[in-house]
Amino acid sequence: MTSNSFTVKTPAAAVWDPALLEYRFSATHPMDPVRLDLTQRLCRELGIFGPSGVPQVIPEVATDELLETVHTPEYISAVKQAAEGSGSEQHGLGTEDTPCFGAIHSGAARIAGGTVRLADMVSSGEILHGVNFAGGMHHAGRSRAGGFCVYNDAALAIRRLRDRGASRVVYLDVDAHHGDGTQEIFFDDPSVMTISLHQSGVSLYPGTGFPNEVGGPGAEGAAVNIALPAGIGDAGWLRAFHAVVPQLVRAFEPDVIVSQHGCDAHRQDPLSDLRLSVDGQRQTAFDIEQLAQDHCGGRWVATGGGGYSVFDVVPRSWAHLTAIVAGDPIPLATTVPTGWLDYVRETYEEAAPELMGDDAELWWRSWELGYDPGDPVDRAVMQTRKEIFPLYGLDPWFD
Repeated sequence: MTSNSFTVKTPAAAVWDPALLEYRFSATHPMDPVRLDLTQRLCRELGIFGPSGVPQVIPEVATDELLETVHTPEYISAVKQAAEGSGSEQHGLGTEDTPCFGAIHSGAARIAGGTVRLADMVSSGEILHGVNFAGGMHHAGRSRAGGFCVYNDAALAIRRLRDRGASRVVYLDVDAHHGDGTQEIFFDDPSVMTISLHQSGVSLYPGTGFPNEVGGPGAEGAAVNIALPAGIGDAGWLRAFHAVVPQLVRAFEPDVIVSQHGCDAHRQDPLSDLRLSVDGQRQTAFDIEQLAQDHCGGRWVATGGGGYSVFDVVPRSWAHLTAIVAGDPIPLATTVPTGWLDYVRETYEEAAPELMGDDAELWWRSWELGYDPGDPVDRAVMQTRKEIFPLYGLDPWFD
């Protein structure tokens, strides 16, 4: 594939600016912004960014007024103090996973500003799809940091979409880790459905996201959790997704979808055990895009998230996501551009994969073929369906 073969076919935009690389906790921290730089470089080599590629939005640092639509003033103040080296255990700052650094406020606020800008563009009709692969900071709660996340850009975008007229929003989180911060922020809000597929909190941070977490009083059914066993692979993941998500999105009737595409569920990621492929992650992005087309008039804001296999996985997964957002998907058999491979080898002394896919088998058993009580994936799915489906008039066994 040459760069000239890529053409944007959907009104779309992508957030990018080198300033996003300032969100860097330390030289040894797993959240390495090199993954962002390598993603945008791969997008350029593939033509996803470029003269005929997706337009790029330069993000601004979110104002305190904007941040306060989701976060408390006390927390924002604590983040600013963390930029001066003063941690706050009460607010999850200065910890091993979210240490203090000089650009902690400005870096996190810039990421947030980018995702909110996409929400504005979707709300105005300027675009249908938008992506900020630097975003997806789903562990940040109303008044606490956690899991490498400081300001919850997706939650801020959801709030902006609601303020700009969206009556209902679905948040879809396909990171390996539970989207606890986003769930917390909207737990009592019946106008926002948060759906999270993730490795069970029994075996993975943050230890939350169980099926009985369904939403607060008056918002029962607004929080949906599919807590999956380790080692499920693409077939188990896609079976669980299709057994729960399309039915609930259809029942909820959202105006727009906001999604979080952490790619740390990949089999090479060092921080989870779900064992997906890039092919499976690409298919999930397709499925979410189709839900937006079917139920939201195409309105969709996508973000990145976790992903710690910096050279082998993250750039390919998020380049696929960006291409899908732009309406011109990259085939899995596409050869990774030589220029990008040379850059990785010469700069980092790493040998990256030579194909855009993992040559995985993506067949999965649909729920219509029946429930197997001996299958741990089916048991996890049924726990969620029993908790949530009756709240929407759906039969957990057959719908």
